[in-house]
Amino acid sequence: MAGLAWPDVRPGLTVLVPTGSTEQHGPHLPLDTDTVIAAAVAAEAAAQSGAADVVVAPALAYGASGEHQDFPGTVSLGHEALLLVLVELARSLSVWAERIVFVNAHGGNVPTLVRGVRQLAAENHRVGWVPCGFAGDAHAGRTETSLMLHLSPERVRLDRAVPGNTRPIADLMPALRSGGVKSVSPLGVLGDPAGASATEGKALLDSAASAVLARLGGSADANGCLVRLPAGVR
Repeated sequence: MAGLAWPDVRPGLTVLVPTGSTEQHGPHLPLDTDTVIAAAVAAEAAAQSGAADVVVAPALAYGASGEHQDFPGTVSLGHEALLLVLVELARSLSVWAERIVFVNAHGGNVPTLVRGVRQLAAENHRVGWVPCGFAGDAHAGRTETSLMLHLSPERVRLDRAVPGNTRPIADLMPALRSGGVKSVSPLGVLGDPAGASATEGKALLDSAASAVLARLGGSADANGCLVRLPAGVR
């Protein structure tokens, strides 16, 4: 979308807004990892759709990242500021766009996406959100390392990659909420980057984009998240 001139903006557009973060991703991945991934998933979903009325907006590069604030380089808007940003973005886009969908790659943004989309829906805007939805380890492990090896390999420092806390995220959540990521992983990794590859990253990206595209045809649940239609339903 950023490359269009205003006469090129068609009526009836669905605008995908990638939502990421600027936060630590271990010693080996760049701070904008979530933003790069969100933008790539949104772009691939739009490409897979083949539809001229699906466009990708510039990514939102800052999110709610307070759990990573103990690490230098992390920049967090916090939930209240993020809420205002999401709401005002969607209000502005709604002046000329048919629908707005936030494509999210940072888990810390989810509570605010839920609040924001609910508020916007109450204002009668056509808006929803979808997760990028990668299975695998939680943060800076094999999943995100593979994705970045595919998307931006020159910025992945594999010589610095180290395993982090590999316990299930559900087990870590109480400590994460009370003490942040550094309390459970001094180097900021939740998972293990070992075995990551660009080939795996491409497969992950393609699969995530297909899942996002499938959700675009569905309706929003109580949290404003678009859900895939059951097989055979159109």
